[in-house]
Amino acid sequence: MLPLESVPNFSEGRDSAVVEAIGEALSSHARLLDVHTDEDHNRSVFTLVGSEEELGAALLAGVQVAVERIDLRRHEGAHPRVGAADVVPIVPLRPNDLERARAAATVIGGRIATETGLPVFLYAPPERGPAYYRRGGAAELQRRLDTGQLRPDFGPSLLHETAGAVIVGARRPLIAFNVNLRGEPAVARAIAAVVREKGGGFPGVRALGLDLPRAGLVQVSMNVEDWEAAALHDIVERVAAEAHARGAVVVGSELVGLMPAGAAAAAAGSILRIAGFDQSRVLELRLLDHD
Repeated sequence: MLPLESVPNFSEGRDSAVVEAIGEALSSHARLLDVHTDEDHNRSVFTLVGSEEELGAALLAGVQVAVERIDLRRHEGAHPRVGAADVVPIVPLRPNDLERARAAATVIGGRIATETGLPVFLYAPPERGPAYYRRGGAAELQRRLDTGQLRPDFGPSLLHETAGAVIVGARRPLIAFNVNLRGEPAVARAIAAVVREKGGGFPGVRALGLDLPRAGLVQVSMNVEDWEAAALHDIVERVAAEAHARGAVVVGSELVGLMPAGAAAAAAGSILRIAGFDQSRVLELRLLDHD
């Protein structure tokens, strides 16, 4: 049986000791593949794989460290958040394991609430993705709880004073991808509005325009939820064109965490202008298919 993947996002990207402590907690129970830290976002994204039991133990340990070491009252950063352990996605590595991932997310969410006392919300994209809960920040989330508009799936209806809440759910693999620009924050926001699905842009693309004061740049920060319907090279091309039209310049792009091999193969095929090039033409991937 293939392992499941989890890509938990923690609201700390500046204190390396805290990031390391979370990484150690996660890796003591499951296989940690990648850590992406961003000071402007003040956020760290970990990628790990394991069985349901291994992921459950790892994520609980990581959330417990976050509760002990992260204080949202003193937190500032470009990325929206409602929790010290903000979002905990469980991701199937093959499509027919999505229900398995959903079941694991429910069990893990319940365990986090029981053992940490945090409110846990089970998200279900696309209608109720993480952005649905983050809208307006922690204060707005508490107001929605107080007025009965929302209630947690597990745990209390009062956000933890320092650690907030946790958003847990299952989703298909996505690509978290940022394009950095030299320009004004308003330009990044305008481009994000053009490329996101909601604004008539690429299907399955969620986008924010963010200011990165530490880097001296602005950013179009994206989640590409369907990389087959919205190819990365096409998105970058569109962002570059929109930036040029607004007097801004693309200075680079950034992958957050890991990406499916098929997306990388599609981009390589486009750049090399190889007709019909996809992951089936990559030697190592073909060998893995026959293992």
